[in-house]
Amino acid sequence: MEGDADFLTLLFSRPELVAHRPVPRPDAPEESAARLARDIGHWKDHGFGRWAVESGGALIGFGGVTVSKEFDGLNLSYHLQPESWGHGYATELVRESLTFAFDDLQADRVIGLVRTANAASKRILEKCGFIFEREVMLHGAPTNMYATGSFRI
Repeated sequence: MEGDADFLTLLFSRPELVAHRPVPRPDAPEESAARLARDIGHWKDHGFGRWAVESGGALIGFGGVTVSKEFDGLNLSYHLQPESWGHGYATELVRESLTFAFDDLQADRVIGLVRTANAASKRILEKCGFIFEREVMLHGAPTNMYATGSFRI
């Protein structure tokens, strides 16, 4: 678990990721440890949560669906090392997450929250059937909410 927290601290200190976060600053090690504890708690409480993403046996990020406490629907999120951007990992993760959400969990709706300036994530969500729904405030920052439902093609 300590190695996972170290990975998260490194991941969320990358300027490329920090730029797209609702709170645009790096995680302190204790924040990464708390994030990991929340993810583990989500698995214990709900029986599912975000998955590790690996390439060639190396951890490159994480993502998946979680229960949203703030919005209607499951929340899809993903965070990958910048070196893995543009190689299809995020698209594959989104598609697998949607299959899991709708087929296994019988969800009616999945949302994705994207910072306004994150054009690449917007394209990924749109490519996977998400539709822009509205702008919301997330941690005091304007954020685009995308949504898709079990009706998707």
